[in-house]
Amino acid sequence: MYVMKIKNPIYGPLVATVLNVLLVYAVYMVCRVAYVWENWSLFADGWGALDKWDLLRGSLRFDTSAIAYTNGLYVLLMLWPGGIALRRWWQRVCKWFFVIVNSLAMSMNLADAVSSQFTGRRTTSTFFREFSNEGNLGTIFFTEVLNHWYLVLLGVALIAAMWLLYTEVEPKMKMEKGKAKLKSEKRLNFHFSIFIFRFSIFILIFPLAAIGMRGGASRAIRPIANSNANQYVNQPSEAAIVLNTPFSMIRTVGKTTFVDPGWYTPDELSSIYLPLHNSGSGCGNDTLTHSKNIVVLIVESFGREYIGFYNHSLDGGAYKGYTPFVDSLLAVSLTWEQTYANGRKSIDAMPSILSSIPMFVEPFFVTNYSLNRVSGLAGELGREGYSSAFFHGAENGSMGFQAFARTTGFQEYYGRTEFDDDSRFDGERDFDGTWAIWDEPFLQFYALKMSEMQEPFVTAVFTASSHHPFAIPEQYRDTFPEEGIVMHKCIRYADHALRRFFETASRQPWYKNTIFVLTSDHTNLSDHAEYKTAIGSFSAPILVFDPSGELPRGVMPGMAQQIDIMPTLLGIVGYRQPYVAFGRDLLAADTVRPWTVNYSGGIYQYLSADTLVQFDGNDVTATYDIAADPLLRHPLPEAPQGHITRLKAIIQQYMQRMINDKLTYREEK
Repeated sequence: MYVMKIKNPIYGPLVATVLNVLLVYAVYMVCRVAYVWENWSLFADGWGALDKWDLLRGSLRFDTSAIAYTNGLYVLLMLWPGGIALRRWWQRVCKWFFVIVNSLAMSMNLADAVSSQFTGRRTTSTFFREFSNEGNLGTIFFTEVLNHWYLVLLGVALIAAMWLLYTEVEPKMKMEKGKAKLKSEKRLNFHFSIFIFRFSIFILIFPLAAIGMRGGASRAIRPIANSNANQYVNQPSEAAIVLNTPFSMIRTVGKTTFVDPGWYTPDELSSIYLPLHNSGSGCGNDTLTHSKNIVVLIVESFGREYIGFYNHSLDGGAYKGYTPFVDSLLAVSLTWEQTYANGRKSIDAMPSILSSIPMFVEPFFVTNYSLNRVSGLAGELGREGYSSAFFHGAENGSMGFQAFARTTGFQEYYGRTEFDDDSRFDGERDFDGTWAIWDEPFLQFYALKMSEMQEPFVTAVFTASSHHPFAIPEQYRDTFPEEGIVMHKCIRYADHALRRFFETASRQPWYKNTIFVLTSDHTNLSDHAEYKTAIGSFSAPILVFDPSGELPRGVMPGMAQQIDIMPTLLGIVGYRQPYVAFGRDLLAADTVRPWTVNYSGGIYQYLSADTLVQFDGNDVTATYDIAADPLLRHPLPEAPQGHITRLKAIIQQYMQRMINDKLTYREEK
């Protein structure tokens, strides 16, 4: 069944092609509506302030680029000037090609409607490298198919619509010698003018396609990138509305991730910002020098929003959070008024926390710079005789963590394989069925394995249970029932696992001589508007706990970010060797006002003294006073020049050091 069959062999292919491409635009727009609907909680607060005409213009611009890329070959086949293009078998090939290619593109858009809830952005081509070592993607995929069956039905309906509403060219036929031939075929051979018309249309496609792919015809327009979507929205998180996943994937394939902007000369750059630490400053207590063990707990998706200690003012003071143990730990720990992650994905957290390297543009160890020499907490302390180990309860090699742990200096790695081999535990019976060993048994394994290490040691663990698909062990289903959003029961379970870890750790001989740091890799699902903003979505806990009581306790003014963890810990133990770190020692005297930096949806964000500056790499896109305007609804007229200068210096240092492989002091020399 077809809505239309065009029998004119001269103009038919052109008309059919135009109608079919318009059908693709409609499919993309339906997918966009589904994307917004599925992620409505992320966009609801700012939806009223968005210019809907800008949204439409931006969406059509990016859809045009994606459609030009994905349907370019189809258009050329349809408009081929030779008579063969009017044969029935050729037209049937064109139809199949059209439906298959656009079904794949549609599927990518609908799949991203689910994944963007956790990443906060459209998927790029680095997805394949980020998950190249995962063996559980099939399980996750089928789980999501069941959970989002309505999107599957929508996908099936869109495929059916593309097949049934496809406009086909139906040339007039006559039978000759048992073979179907086109009436128009001889005409085209004799009527040169008609051939010229069709050939001209064919040639015209090339510049039109180039304009569509680039995003405009002006010479002043560079090929559009993901970051260009921000000109149509108010917040970086809203750029995903304008974008589509095929464009996001295509435009990041094979691209140079890091480019030196060249804003400052070397001397100017060093005077503004230099990520070179010449010596550990300590915290004024020489008795700590080279004596303390270090334990870093990176808790999956353990956002600051879930922790009652940080949120006394939420819900009119009634908010208690979901982490009673961590609340009690914070009461005897050191933390800061504002604490932030430097990325939105697990793969961003490892370099930020353990090597003081923020995430700009893409996680660097899935880019071409992944072979750069990188040091970090374990590597630097290893030079001073520390033993080290990294723990992650997933399959060994998952997420590239094992490779990065080795690169950054960890001597040992303990994963699911080593847990299974330990007779003290239940092995595969403690596997969650999707990602990793449940947090509670794996953190017990972690505590006991540290007792087998030589002191002083530095270790880190990356948990996994508080994550999609939001499951907890069967024995805790009644203890931690469903409440609020699906994430909350997982947070309660993770909090319970941390309580059990500290109970076991407190009985170990190394406990009193250890500095504990607890943070999360990133945030996750949210049900409070303050944590859905461009900066609020990076709010992660950072606490430092010293059981001996030698370190200060309480809530310090100012802010801390994940890239501050490494230099702060090196300062605490009195590390005196020079090293490269983009963060700062939070306990050292510093004349520079505290700041934090991150990257979201093609926008760099720099926050200092409650002033948030958003920068797209060329221009400041918005400035906010987050104390007076926590929901980021009222942009300030201009940004402080000092903020812009420092942010640009941080970006340039980052790009130059990535490109020139200068992420360690040895390369600095």
